[in-house]
Amino acid sequence: MRREQKRIVLQITLFILTLITTTLAGAEWTYSKSIFMAGFTWADFVSGFEFSLPFLGIFTVHEFGHYFTARYHGVKATLPYYIPVPPFPLSIGTFGAVIRLRSKVYSKKQNFDIGISGPLAGFVMTMIILFYGFTHLPEPEYIFQIHPEYKQYGLQYADHVYDNMPKEVPDISFGKNLLFLFFEKFVAEPDRVPNPHELMHYPLLYAGFLSLVFMCLNLLPIGQLDGGHVLYGLVGFKIHRIIATIFFIVLILYSGLGFIDLNMEDKENLAIWIFCSVLFLYFSLFSLGLSKINTLMYALLILAVLLLVAQQFPGLQGYSGWLLFVFIIGRFIGVQHPPSEIEEPLDAKRVILGWIALLIFVISFSPAPFIIK
Repeated sequence: MRREQKRIVLQITLFILTLITTTLAGAEWTYSKSIFMAGFTWADFVSGFEFSLPFLGIFTVHEFGHYFTARYHGVKATLPYYIPVPPFPLSIGTFGAVIRLRSKVYSKKQNFDIGISGPLAGFVMTMIILFYGFTHLPEPEYIFQIHPEYKQYGLQYADHVYDNMPKEVPDISFGKNLLFLFFEKFVAEPDRVPNPHELMHYPLLYAGFLSLVFMCLNLLPIGQLDGGHVLYGLVGFKIHRIIATIFFIVLILYSGLGFIDLNMEDKENLAIWIFCSVLFLYFSLFSLGLSKINTLMYALLILAVLLLVAQQFPGLQGYSGWLLFVFIIGRFIGVQHPPSEIEEPLDAKRVILGWIALLIFVISFSPAPFIIK
């Protein structure tokens, strides 16, 4: 019992810390009020709740979807562990939250139910927040409260400010997904839709956008991610292994295309770049279960393909921002899903929900969610 109490105290402490860090992040992103700036007040901190409450609300609903489903199946599970991140520049205050399963999951059906329940619950919560956010957008002039320097250009400020930003100021914009395009076209008033460079100043939309990014990472049909559980339940061990491996390699290729620099003239730097790229690919491919020599050969082959594609199609761009997740998946999470002891087929309702979950991944996915220049 004492151990259980310590765990609950830890979970409550992590939640409070995460609430603080995400609130600080919300104040900085939304209103440019940083705790490291002189004159930061309690009112500035409170303004960050406009972001942190909906953002953590989505995470909480997601994790409790997993938790209650696990308990329904008799699988012991912990309450969520929230992961706070210090309020350094560009921090969003958290890496999300996780629950731990404390007893074994025996059947494919249990794996499927526990895996899919979190994304479905979180998606419903995200849709509620985004619908409210897009139907309650402020007047276009709202942005002048955040950037009074834009006012001199009027509502055509986008034609003037982004191409003339100081080099020391990062130009951040956000890539859209199909869901955001739907809300902008059919739900919001067109003249109130925020510029992609200013999305962070609309806390409900920003919270929803970030939640979709995290949800898509969870729904990648790879390994024991939520999407991996869903795909495994739909197609079984053998087909999941093939699809997950192909998807993972495609993710590597797409990410790598955003990292390649064929204009590098310094041969020494080029040699270092090639060595580091091969090393990165080698460790990222480690979980495929190949021998060391085959893993190295695949790493060299993928690098050769990347260089060839970049040379033949110079206009083709990837997104290097996914490389971190490629490494985490390949080195720590794993690409393949272990077989369950009980391999009973899913019923029709679960199959439909599984395909709905994969469709949610497609409509929520942003190929390049964060564009920083």
